Amino acid sequence: MKLFVDNLTNVDFSYLHPQRGLLGESWLVQLVLDGSLNDQGMICDFGIVKKAVKQWFDDCIDHALVVPTGMADLQIDHQSAETTVNWRYPDGGEFFCRSPEQAIVLVELEQVTETSLAAWCKDRLLELFPEEVKGLEISFVPEAISGAFYHYSHGLQQHDGNCQRIAHGHRSRIEVFLDGVRDTGVEQQWAETFHDIYIGTRNHLIAEPSAEHHYQYDAPQGQFEIRLPSEYCYLVETETTVEQIACHLAEQVKAAYPGRDVMVRAFEGVGKGAIVTA
Repeated sequence: MKLFVDNLTNVDFSYLHPQRGLLGESWLVQLVLDGSLNDQGMICDFGIVKKAVKQWFDDCIDHALVVPTGMADLQIDHQSAETTVNWRYPDGGEFFCRSPEQAIVLVELEQVTETSLAAWCKDRLLELFPEEVKGLEISFVPEAISGAFYHYSHGLQQHDGNCQRIAHGHRSRIEVFLDGVRDTGVEQQWAETFHDIYIGTRNHLIAEPSAEHHYQYDAPQGQFEIRLPSEYCYLVETETTVEQIACHLAEQVKAAYPGRDVMVRAFEGVGKGAIVTA
């Protein structure tokens, strides 16, 4: 007997990729439980499944930087409840991130993929369930997107929750309308501009950017710092909330098409975002 839960939750996080570097991601979570029926005629109550699994992902993966410890050219250091990650890009650039330990998740993998991370999570999730549950299958599924999308990472210093973490991210759609008509060419242009990008806030810079960007800030969870090559960064004047990103995109599109009515729908991961007109 099996119990399945499709799209139980979604996780928004960033991870280190051996070629692409810091990569923002959003995956839907699918779950299948294998077991025997209890005296209520069920394997496990849906309410228990949803609450327990969502809470685990919120605590362990969501809005974190996931680092596969088997990557080449990787150095990790723990000190005073902080984790520091140093890694070298294939082209020689350097990635550095220092965060409170709960913001960086170390996984014993050579590379993060939908399959490898699901296997890592599976062993830890099984402990959450009653004895009737004999096994489980966990899978991650990217949202099906027919149009333009991009992967981005960021951190929100002023956020009270886990969005304050300096290296978390999303895989996001973008929709741009000119005079009420969707323009896929402009959408693709911005998807390419934001391809595997870190979107940083000017106030978080601790030095004027040159060959690299170096950001640092204090937030309720602690002090955060990140440094990475400039070609993987995009600098804005504001906090990088999806509302501010949408405003920035609308302003930039309006500047390129001054005589047109502009509407931007910018997504933050799966099924949520902001709409701005200009």
